[in-house]
Amino acid sequence: MTDEPEVLIATEEGLGLITLNRPKAINALSHPMALSITEALRAWADDESVRAVVVTGAGERGLCAGGDIVAIHADAKTGTAGPDSPTGVFWRDEYILNALIGRYPKPYIVIMDGIVMGGGVGLSGHGSHRIVTERSRIGMPEVGIGFVPDVGGTHLLSRAPGEVGTHVALTTARMTAGDAIAAGFADHYVPSAAMPALLTALRTATVDEAIAAVAEAAPPSDLLAQQSWIDGCYSADTVEEIAARLQTADSPEATKALENLLAKSPVALKVTLRALRSARELTSLEEVLNQEYRVSVAALGSHDLVEGIRAQVIDKDRNPRWSPATLAEVADAEVAAYFAGLGAKELGLMAQEAQW
Repeated sequence: MTDEPEVLIATEEGLGLITLNRPKAINALSHPMALSITEALRAWADDESVRAVVVTGAGERGLCAGGDIVAIHADAKTGTAGPDSPTGVFWRDEYILNALIGRYPKPYIVIMDGIVMGGGVGLSGHGSHRIVTERSRIGMPEVGIGFVPDVGGTHLLSRAPGEVGTHVALTTARMTAGDAIAAGFADHYVPSAAMPALLTALRTATVDEAIAAVAEAAPPSDLLAQQSWIDGCYSADTVEEIAARLQTADSPEATKALENLLAKSPVALKVTLRALRSARELTSLEEVLNQEYRVSVAALGSHDLVEGIRAQVIDKDRNPRWSPATLAEVADAEVAAYFAGLGAKELGLMAQEAQW
């Protein structure tokens, strides 16, 4: 055990510094961490001594591997979890933080070095200056545990070029630095060796000047190079048709994508596709987060979320028993239930309101 805080908050030379500090857990985000970050951001929003915010992760493995899914599993397997359960309350506060980041009034610089998954994307993908390195691996792996991309992930995925975001969501593909920039998840490429120089320069130069001094051209994106078959396959209206197109596509990458897709939760796949298509039509991050909250709360009461976390994280047998077991068995009504309103328990974020 350690007495060190899970997130380090400091101000130095005009910078508000946030360091996720759970390196052994690849800085997985807990509820107290989310609350601490929100409190700091709100305090700094009107603090004239803070010019910009810089977010990093402790250790060498990554910025943030996501949320604490072991705690989510404990909540979900009770069978009674909902908006007022520990996870429901955590997600509410986490999504409020995501919206705050998306509309923050000062530069929000986030170093997306190493692994950035799930909740880590929520902390980074909505920032104003998103920096990746040669070590960056970014993704939304939720359908692999019977869940659905959240933390504003469907907002980002649905706005990626063509159907690249649909491919990433349904196969849990990990994006490289070049992929992340091409897909709209990041802005600048800075080699990890230059990161100390960047963090030093931010103390004296403007944000744009400091980044420009060390940034390099983005590496090529393998995903963008494959966009032709990706768009052709994932533009279908149903997961079944996407799978059929992947099966007949003349591409070894498509064959691998089909294998990955078919291993995921059938209901999570169908809910995710609907969430992505709906997110494209929504006009703000806040509206998407409101939808994601409904979906996430519904998933919290599902069989597949409990089973997916069990198989991947608890027992680690990598053999989830999904229910329903096939795409054909997932009824339209079951998918629609994930999007049902929550009445007085809605997240209720408003795009025109300041979030701090």
